Amino acid sequence: MLTKKQIEDILQTIPDPEIGVSIWDLGLIYDITIDRGTVTIRMTLTTLGCPLFDLIATPIKEEVGKLPGVKKVEVELTFEPPWSMDRVSTKAKEQLGLV
Repeated sequence: MLTKKQIEDILQTIPDPEIGVSIWDLGLIYDITIDRGTVTIRMTLTTLGCPLFDLIATPIKEEVGKLPGVKKVEVELTFEPPWSMDRVSTKAKEQLGLV
């Protein structure tokens, strides 16, 4: 049976194309839902005008789509609530030299 943990593990391996830190550790992922083989990932970007959504959404769809039981992957973009540095994990802050 497909679990959120499996999806989270995959998201931890997908880097932000600009800085190379995982989108999970950057706090870009807001929610994951699984419904009869359809995985919906609600995420944000660090800035409203960031042009990198497709460069992030494509590997999410490809990698999560490889999991057994996944029929479809949808990536929804939201800016509510706005992203902030408070969402960044300690691991990512260390990678970025912020601690």
